[in-house]
Amino acid sequence: MYPGAYVASTPDKPAVIMEDDSEVLTYAQLEERSTRLANAFTAAGLRPGDVVALLTENSPRVHEVYWACLRAGLYLTAVNWHLAKPEVEYILRDCGASALVVSAGLRPLVEGDFPALRTRVLIGGEPHSGYTDYEEFLAGASPEPAADQPRGGDMLYSSGTTGRPKGIKPVLPERQVHEPGDPYVAVFGPIYGIDANTVYLSPAPLYHAAPLRFSMVVTSLGGTVVVMPSFDAERAVRAIARYRVTHSQWVPTHFVRMLRLPVSVRGGYDLSSHKVAIHAAAPCPVEVKRQMIEWWGPILEEYYASTEGAGGTFIGSEDWLKHPGSVGKPMIGIPRICDDQGNVLPTGETGLIYFERDDLPFSYHNDPEKTRSAQHRDHPTWTTVGDVGRLDDEGYLYLSDRKAFTIISGGVNIYPQEIEDVLLQHPSVLDVAVIGVPDQEFGEAVLAVVQLVASASPTDETRTSLTEFARARLAGFKVPRQFEFTDALPRTPTGKLVKGKLREQYATAR
Repeated sequence: MYPGAYVASTPDKPAVIMEDDSEVLTYAQLEERSTRLANAFTAAGLRPGDVVALLTENSPRVHEVYWACLRAGLYLTAVNWHLAKPEVEYILRDCGASALVVSAGLRPLVEGDFPALRTRVLIGGEPHSGYTDYEEFLAGASPEPAADQPRGGDMLYSSGTTGRPKGIKPVLPERQVHEPGDPYVAVFGPIYGIDANTVYLSPAPLYHAAPLRFSMVVTSLGGTVVVMPSFDAERAVRAIARYRVTHSQWVPTHFVRMLRLPVSVRGGYDLSSHKVAIHAAAPCPVEVKRQMIEWWGPILEEYYASTEGAGGTFIGSEDWLKHPGSVGKPMIGIPRICDDQGNVLPTGETGLIYFERDDLPFSYHNDPEKTRSAQHRDHPTWTTVGDVGRLDDEGYLYLSDRKAFTIISGGVNIYPQEIEDVLLQHPSVLDVAVIGVPDQEFGEAVLAVVQLVASASPTDETRTSLTEFARARLAGFKVPRQFEFTDALPRTPTGKLVKGKLREQYATAR
């Protein structure tokens, strides 16, 4: 299904609502504008399999460009606009974009020379040499759907938390845009009960895989997407009440921020419409999730997956309360836990997580070696994205951390996520990252970088309090030997810690 399927029955129904009241996009408008844009790309010389790069803040334009690509057989590469200019330029060159759509405020990030680009389109702002105005680009194209509308897809880039972002390129399906068969609609629609009555709140940046794909699942099924321009804890809770939100999606950082709201604020909104609160992207601390279930009820639904689509697990609140800390049982692929040599480990032991599939579900664009490194040495259709975890006797998966983040101190593996989850329970801690830094005696030492709440001070007394708090809850070798304080940690807007920057900073300092 796709938005055009709902134009005859509900043309004036909102497909997209901006939470800040700046714009509403109806299904009729989404259908016409995405059709015009698809025809404009074709007229500009783009052909199925070409790439359209999109660099813009959260707005209905994201939905228009996405559906234009999907109905013209094109790949959409939505670019993280929080990246530095060299990082944006790297992605544009690596993906080989034939067309670029960029908002006026972000244009300085893409002023380089990109030989593959045929078309540059500017959203808003003053006219600029070399760019076509977005509205003019649409106005000059036909509103009639083409006879041939091959289904396109997205080619998104990984967060780059452990190195350069990697382009994840799926094989485009051999079917038309209106024909059924989209895997995200087929899997997530029934699991979470998404349908034409769904009102879905999206508080995260739409360039990220989960917010982008889930928004499109909702519009594929005739629901309404409420988009926040940026996340704010109280505004998010207010939006649930105001728009009678039924479904939402979060990352653990959002939960931490909302739980810091005063009790009077948290209890001041009617959240009775809220039936499904999905979360993913990063492991959620057990206490944080427990508090969210106490506040919102057993409506939290967690899944573990990746942009690569290697595999996926799912777990609801009731199951999670019986298996706290688990990310659930598999729904896509079969998880296999392996050691560094690729041997399958016994139940309960921690190792690298692979998902067994019938065929290879993805490849990394322009990087066959990286693709090979994600495959199991003996089973090419078993793939990993570098996460570490274990399975219990009932087949529930538990995450430990990213393999690249593992600290080896005195020959012992230490998983920072466990330590971070404990320290986040301390009343003075707003955010925390645990990293390994060089140590002459042990190889690596555990260091915690802490962002304090506004009422706390970065003193020796605070360090002592944190040490004692950790010591009471963790084995001695896991307790950080050093605490550093910072005003803010380098997180992506989807909540993932960019630990490479921290390790470089503190390793250099030592």
